[in-house]
Amino acid sequence: MNLEIQTIESQHDFQKIDFIEKVKANGELIAAIVSGFFILFGWILEKNGMDIASVVFYLLAFGIGGFSKAKEGLEETIKDKKLNVELLMILAAIGSAVIGYWTEGAILIFIFALSGALETYTMNKSHREISSLMEIQPEEAWLWVNGETKRVHVSELNVGDLILIKPGERVPSDGQITRGNTSLDEAAITGESLPVSKGGEDEVYAGTLNINGSITVEVTKHNEDTLFQKIIQLVQSAQSEKSPSQLFIERFEGKYVKVVLIVVFLMLFVPHFAFGWSWNETFYRAMILLVVASPCALVASIMPATLSAISNGARKGVLYKGGVHLEQLSDIKAIAFDKTGTLTKGKPEVANVITREGENSDQVLLTVASIEKHSNHPLANAIVKYAQNKLTDQFINLESVEDVVGRGVKAVINNESWKIGKEDFIKTGETDQVLVNSAKALANEGKTTVYVQKDDELVAVIALKDMVRQESMKAVDELKKQGLFTVMVTGDNEKTAQVIALESHVQDFIADCLPENKVAQLKELQKKYGSVAMVGDGINDAPALATSNVGISVGDGTDVALETADMILMKNDLLRIPEAIRLSRRMNRIIKQNIFFSIGIIALLILSNFSQVIDLPLGVIGHEGSTILVILNSLRLLK
Repeated sequence: MNLEIQTIESQHDFQKIDFIEKVKANGELIAAIVSGFFILFGWILEKNGMDIASVVFYLLAFGIGGFSKAKEGLEETIKDKKLNVELLMILAAIGSAVIGYWTEGAILIFIFALSGALETYTMNKSHREISSLMEIQPEEAWLWVNGETKRVHVSELNVGDLILIKPGERVPSDGQITRGNTSLDEAAITGESLPVSKGGEDEVYAGTLNINGSITVEVTKHNEDTLFQKIIQLVQSAQSEKSPSQLFIERFEGKYVKVVLIVVFLMLFVPHFAFGWSWNETFYRAMILLVVASPCALVASIMPATLSAISNGARKGVLYKGGVHLEQLSDIKAIAFDKTGTLTKGKPEVANVITREGENSDQVLLTVASIEKHSNHPLANAIVKYAQNKLTDQFINLESVEDVVGRGVKAVINNESWKIGKEDFIKTGETDQVLVNSAKALANEGKTTVYVQKDDELVAVIALKDMVRQESMKAVDELKKQGLFTVMVTGDNEKTAQVIALESHVQDFIADCLPENKVAQLKELQKKYGSVAMVGDGINDAPALATSNVGISVGDGTDVALETADMILMKNDLLRIPEAIRLSRRMNRIIKQNIFFSIGIIALLILSNFSQVIDLPLGVIGHEGSTILVILNSLRLLK
């Protein structure tokens, strides 16, 4: 049962490994079929009294069908210094031949070889679901050099280079669009099936497909640092890291095989003296015991299921750094969320524009946006974007503008003096109280207020807010339905945290949390609920992500968060979390089914053997058939 995962470092490596795996699977299948024909010829010759000739064909069946598994078993035994199930099978076949059961021994080799070929095929199928990602990694790019394009290998691209991406081509490197507009299929990165429109200054990711427009992109990351390469690295890590259940089964296998060999050795003598069995029957039953007691199905109960579940998640834009984290996800009892960029969009948006009675609200908004266009402040950018979406008029040319650092901005338009900024930047009078009261009410809702003054009179109040994502609310509701306690942990003040908590539907919130406070709060939650997950995207979330039982980060989070997290959502869609928990629970349920089924079959076959109601071919079919059923049951997780 060789379930070793190979590391893929390039598309060439992938193609080479894929070819080798196909050849191996086809070779095992051909060897099994040829072995079957030799058994048939040997049986026909035996029936016609040609015993010596039949033995020759049986020996050929042994050699061709059993060579691969015997070689694999011996190599693993020497490498790991422990016995394995392959050796049990080979010993049983040889033992059957020694006592004259050539046909049964050859059939054992045939079915074992056939099941091995099917195992290789099914394992390759689950491996390919993830490793085929390498096929969509472009190896060359069109590099702009002196006004002309030149075809180069992606490894030659440097940060700052300009590359041309034509319609129908895949993006060769992470970058930022400098010219052109297009639609991109980002399913390989985010799991999102719908194309995404991209234009000036939008980010693009390696491996995504350019659908309908030529774009020029400035490279922002070296090839080995792209998001796509991080996905490949995470996939390899997930494939190679074994879950606690798998590690237990592997430790159990070595001890179990030793116990089986001891019991088989005793069975070579005890039944003859204790129950009066003939020596021939005693030896034959010992060989059957070697077959049916082998833990092949038990060994295959976990790894195929884990790999299938990991590949399922990868197709949907959810990456796990190992089966251990996927396994632990089903045990989560509480989940903590960071606020900014996780539950919310991470950028302020205009929520309210309130103007003084008698003022033209669109004209005031146009004037404010024309002034704020000269500022780089996030609030100013949000107001400008809001005005661009709402109004069709061109921005107004300013006579003068002055940025007052930390307070606001002043400008003159058509001989009118305008001031935009904080409350203490604006001098308000008694006639301004209506708008002042409105501003205070908006502030109590957790919004940031910007005051607008024209010629010493307050004419408008603009309220901005980091909006809660719609999918965040749905995700929190789904998690609560799954029985999880939801809590928001944020550095914001109590008032803002309370408003966001209410809008996002979380059951509780913890405000005024510095990074070290988040760690302390996570530990308190672990004391209360046991297993706790943390969802975050920033540098300040990294300590809490590391402290949690399962750390979850989003794909556009900081590098520190991505490195620290155990699970990554390639798209900022928290609805993937309840889906991942359902997948984890389903995976653990299937693993339990596999384990109970395999143990039950082994027990039934052993009892049938001691009762002398089962022969060697039927024992082989029961043993190998259960192994195949376990693997096929695991592959259901691919859907």
